[in-house]
Amino acid sequence: MRITGLAVLFLGLALGGCMQATLEPASEANLNPRDKELLAHAPYAPATIPEPYQRHIVTYTRKEEPGSIVIDTDNRFLYYVLPDGKAIRYGVTVGEEALAWSGVAKVGRKEEWPSWTPTAEIKKRMDVPNFVSGGPHNPMGARAMYLYEGNKDTLYRIHGTNQPEYIGQAISSGCIRMTNEDVIDLYKRVKPGAVVVVLAPHGDAPTPFALPRIASASTIATH
Repeated sequence: MRITGLAVLFLGLALGGCMQATLEPASEANLNPRDKELLAHAPYAPATIPEPYQRHIVTYTRKEEPGSIVIDTDNRFLYYVLPDGKAIRYGVTVGEEALAWSGVAKVGRKEEWPSWTPTAEIKKRMDVPNFVSGGPHNPMGARAMYLYEGNKDTLYRIHGTNQPEYIGQAISSGCIRMTNEDVIDLYKRVKPGAVVVVLAPHGDAPTPFALPRIASASTIATH
């Protein structure tokens, strides 16, 4: 299905009463001077994000507390829960089926323009450097939120990307990728210790319908 058809289907479902969604355009107000400088020289082409995967304010019917994060891996959405039955919904890239993770964690720490040290498992599967410094060339992008279970780092992260064209797909090594503009917005909202719920495939999704899949990418993910 073409992207235009996907957008029309989504609009029809929203107007039909399944959910209410209001587009929330990205703003440069969240960008600090360093962000603007680095993103102005990003070594990747600007991507056109399909409308359903752009940032929206939506009706939210699950019971998580405001300030929580819920990730719907089936539909490639991340929800930041707001008060009064609302949430901010962001489009994301999720893990390939064999590499995906689900469960409940917390935001153990946060970092701006993080460096990246590939895990042993990633290095076994791919030819990648031992270390990548922070910057727009880095697969971790502009921000990272590190997910912990208790005091243990799960090695899964919510982070930016240097491949925004893959938002809405399942190609990563398990981490949740967002556009750099969206991850900067989320980072400013999320508090350390915030609960993160990653729903299992075919679980109790916050949306009452499944979006058609955009064709999978043939590229191998790095993170």
